[in-house]
Amino acid sequence: MSAIRDSIIGSGDSAWAEPEPSSRSVRRIMHYQYQIIAEGAVAGAIGGALVSILRLLMHHAEHYRTALILAAKGNSQEALIALAILAACCAVACLSVWLVPLASGSGIPQVKGELRGQIDEPWLQIIVSKLLGTVAGIGGGLSMGNEGPSVQIGAMVGKGVSRIMKRPLTEEWILMSAGVGAGLSCAFNAPLAAVMFVLEDIHNNLNKDVILTTMAAVVTSDFVSYQIFGLHPVVTITANKALPLGDYWLLLILGVILGAFGVFFNKFTDVMQNVYQHVSNKTLRIVIPFVMVVPFAFLKPDVLGTGYDIIGESAVGKYAAAGLAVLIILKFFYSMCCTTSGVPGGIFLPLLVIGALTGGLFFRLYCGATGTGDEYLANFVLYGMTGYFASVIRAPITGVLLVTEMTGNFNNFLSLTIVALIAYIAAQVMHGQPIYDQLLRRLLRTRNENTNPSRRTRKAILDSDVHIGCEMDGQPVKNMRLPKGCLVISITHMGVEVVPSGSTILHGGDQISVICSARDSITVDKLLAEQCRQARL
Repeated sequence: MSAIRDSIIGSGDSAWAEPEPSSRSVRRIMHYQYQIIAEGAVAGAIGGALVSILRLLMHHAEHYRTALILAAKGNSQEALIALAILAACCAVACLSVWLVPLASGSGIPQVKGELRGQIDEPWLQIIVSKLLGTVAGIGGGLSMGNEGPSVQIGAMVGKGVSRIMKRPLTEEWILMSAGVGAGLSCAFNAPLAAVMFVLEDIHNNLNKDVILTTMAAVVTSDFVSYQIFGLHPVVTITANKALPLGDYWLLLILGVILGAFGVFFNKFTDVMQNVYQHVSNKTLRIVIPFVMVVPFAFLKPDVLGTGYDIIGESAVGKYAAAGLAVLIILKFFYSMCCTTSGVPGGIFLPLLVIGALTGGLFFRLYCGATGTGDEYLANFVLYGMTGYFASVIRAPITGVLLVTEMTGNFNNFLSLTIVALIAYIAAQVMHGQPIYDQLLRRLLRTRNENTNPSRRTRKAILDSDVHIGCEMDGQPVKNMRLPKGCLVISITHMGVEVVPSGSTILHGGDQISVICSARDSITVDKLLAEQCRQARL
């Protein structure tokens, strides 16, 4: 499969590249995996450096904003300076989106769309616009995160490495996936969660090339970020005591609440985007959340910015139940206004903050009703973050790993897993849609062209496992319902790779590779999922 990938995939109208001398082809066949891993490491190092710069700029911007708000409350001159800086931030955010429309919002839906062959992003312009727009938005006080921009920047670095080295489309997708992991890992100091996010949310299947390349990118990205930020978790929460088994029934109730709240989050996101669509001027949409910074700065500055501090403060009991409830409401609605406006910025962090506050409020109410102490308050803050992430993003394993790594707390794996599972199931039962799939569908509906014409003639190779008990287990290749022009080019059976014919029998545990046009990649992937990755009923 690797051999065919390198030697036949083209980027023009033909599926076939110019023939190579046989000795060169053999060398490329033998060293393909090492090559793609090395390229992933390069993309990870570059992506890690860029995301580290983003983190540094955000940190300084938020620190300066906080100091400026305090100074402006008692000084009219400082207040005018603050307003001027806010206007400048708004102008930069507007300019970044106006020049590069695909740099708006989180960026993760755009990346998922490109990996499905539906969008073709200008990689260099995205990197520049996303950096400037994100720093301007978060520095200006908007309630957003840096994880979505970090993912998009990392993916565009992977795409840039592929384009510069003139790699085929399938390699480009692998390097973009590696860049996704590198960006997310650097944003949260969470390498395991980053790899799992790529597999669980971006690809939704296991692929050896993707796993190894992403791991290489994550390692180099983290190495770069550790040189700058040190070996410290992004948020430090002390929850050394595990919740007693007799109190695990609380996790079931909290999980259901978080699942329902997650479904509401996703549906309200759709509502807010519908509201913004009535504002025909896209610049005005971006101006609205910046204007809202002013009253929040004077009345409730905790609502502004990323909210990292709120997570830690809620875990140590800074807020009473009423204070947590107010923060949840304000943070929720303001985050919605910001993340749906089109300003570059992510939704990961706002939903983690809201989840932390929700978990804290749940435990505060329980303590108030039973008269118990708040010994396990920090635990419930962690549970809230994990369950809310699992219900909104619909990636429970990633949620458990992400919260564990970003907080440096490794004592609550079982309880975190239970909350994530219950919240996930609750959201599924309530027919909630994963947030990034929901955002991608809307993005594609609002675009006049879903794919770049040059991409329609490019070829892609899709890999899939053949699961035991699936429709194709024990069936010949000719029984696959692939679109015209698609071809099964490789089957790996018990570690041995063969070029199949129509009569070749597939078995559970095999891996297959299919070549198709990029425009057919979504259809082919769905067919592979139905025929090869789902149990036969």
